[in-house]
Amino acid sequence: MPESEMPKKDPVQPASALKPAVALAQPVSADQVAAYLRRHPDFLAENNELLDVLTPPARERGEGVLDLQRFMVERLRRELAEVTELRNDLVATGRSNLAIQRRVHEAILALLRAGSFEEFVETITTDLAVILDLDVVTIGVERAADGAAWKPVSGVYCLKSGSIDNLLGRAGTLLLRDDVAGDPAIFDGAAGLVRSDALIRLAIGESAPPALLALGSRQTGAFHAGQGTELLSFLSHVLEITFRAWLYLPKAS
Repeated sequence: MPESEMPKKDPVQPASALKPAVALAQPVSADQVAAYLRRHPDFLAENNELLDVLTPPARERGEGVLDLQRFMVERLRRELAEVTELRNDLVATGRSNLAIQRRVHEAILALLRAGSFEEFVETITTDLAVILDLDVVTIGVERAADGAAWKPVSGVYCLKSGSIDNLLGRAGTLLLRDDVAGDPAIFDGAAGLVRSDALIRLAIGESAPPALLALGSRQTGAFHAGQGTELLSFLSHVLEITFRAWLYLPKAS
């Protein structure tokens, strides 16, 4: 058979050619990183967030001489971390305040939808706890006079004369307690649940007995002395006005 017609054999492939096309990733060396940065001198300027995690080099200034630049950079980093933490706290507080505001607005709408005085009171003592994400909401009313008849109402409790002033002070309108055992005189059977409460004076009218709105939570710290009280005060004012409307009492002077 002529040589030109003889079948050609495939050339033998070297062993290296039989290896997978994609080689396993190799760790990058410090020299490679340095070479890359030399080829891309603007890399850190375009990725300046890396400066927050890199350690600046200490400069040799001679024996007994400190590198103040490094200390300044470290101090700026600490200050940046503190500002970032403060910003996160402010954002979290803002979101929490918005959630509380939404709940208070929803609670007020529920109060205004009541079709009778009995439904209004029931909304306070049952629905508000759910809407405001609390465990118990009650109303305390001081006994008008010794021996006066008291008609029991669920969620509304009779308090001893002068007890509201004893709790809030004669001029006090609101008390927030972060860690307290629930008072059975205020929360009745739910007192065992309460670990934090807000007590708000209700000035319904001159002819009405002193009254108290009590909000209780099983979560310690749910209410605390440093907490903003504007929304709670607004809620109490709405309650006062609505009580007067249902009881046909004159407007407060």
